[in-house]
Amino acid sequence: MTDSLLTTPFHSMHIQAGAKMVPFAGYDMPVQYAMGVKKEHLHCRAQAGLFDVSHMGQVRLTGTSMESIALALESLIPADYVALAPGRQRYGFFTNASGGIMDDLMVTNAGDHFFLVVNAGCKVQDIEHMRAHLGSNIDLEVLEDRSLLALQGPKACEVLARLAPDVEDMRFMDARSVSILGHECFIGRAGYTGEDGFEISVANDRAEALAASLLAFDEVEWVGLGARDSLRLEAGLCLYGHDLNQQTTPISANLTWGIQKSRRAGGDREGGFPGAEIVLEEMANGAKRRRVGLLPEGKAPVREGVQLVTAQGDVIGVVTSGGFGPSLGAPLAMGYVDNAYTPFDTQVFALVRGKQLPCRVCKMPFVEQTYRR
Repeated sequence: MTDSLLTTPFHSMHIQAGAKMVPFAGYDMPVQYAMGVKKEHLHCRAQAGLFDVSHMGQVRLTGTSMESIALALESLIPADYVALAPGRQRYGFFTNASGGIMDDLMVTNAGDHFFLVVNAGCKVQDIEHMRAHLGSNIDLEVLEDRSLLALQGPKACEVLARLAPDVEDMRFMDARSVSILGHECFIGRAGYTGEDGFEISVANDRAEALAASLLAFDEVEWVGLGARDSLRLEAGLCLYGHDLNQQTTPISANLTWGIQKSRRAGGDREGGFPGAEIVLEEMANGAKRRRVGLLPEGKAPVREGVQLVTAQGDVIGVVTSGGFGPSLGAPLAMGYVDNAYTPFDTQVFALVRGKQLPCRVCKMPFVEQTYRR
């Protein structure tokens, strides 16, 4: 089975580091290393974790003008990219005709082009979608020759600044080209853990050297997919294919903040994206269900797919992500519930093997985010 899987340029490094490899989005990826998921998670929260995210798709968009590219993107995504300043990045999501989310992504104004990072499991679909709809004046280049590393944690900036002092004055969602070890990298100050950190796009032939240089610092350890999932869950961040899918609208997912004022009703460029009528109607009148944080009241975690019910056994929702939070020191979950059950501190029940386990609706993130704004 492994023979049919793709690998990243860091594959041999993962093997040498004792990683347990698993199939993920068509790639052979490290789920954990010798340290184990819990220790990797806590190390990232305390120092700096290094993540191989090269399985994600990196795309460069060029055109006759930056505004023309931005407007083309806005025809597919309900975010404001016309007003996105050079050297800044912004979260977005492709919508379908029914207002559902096809994928979520990061979009950066790189000055003379737009740089996109899309999810690994959706990148083929996303690239085909953009090629079909962006128009002939937009040139789309898939950056197959580049790898992607994420350095996350409270020591991330201190560590990276030893190799690239320019990163110290970056703030959350800034992006720029930086020379590291004599080679140009494209860096964004963001991430998927809730911690301060950076995502580093580096040429494939320089990838191992960069990773080795970062790992040479005492503060840095490899972190696998297992801890990546528990870190993002504690941070209240969605995972596409679990908390988001083609039937989930941005409003029900509590991602209204991802739709800027100019794209909302009454805005300069109101609507104009697939499913806009449905999304704007929900924005005005509310969605029938919403994504919420959940704290199980016992010690047992509740997992994805578990039904959420009332005390009387009426089904009111479903868990979409769940597990144990090493930093929280308790089980945690997120899921969707009918609107009447979304207020904080509402009690609901997770139906696990026929038993009703009490949970409380809670605020997210579960663990404070430490982005450098």
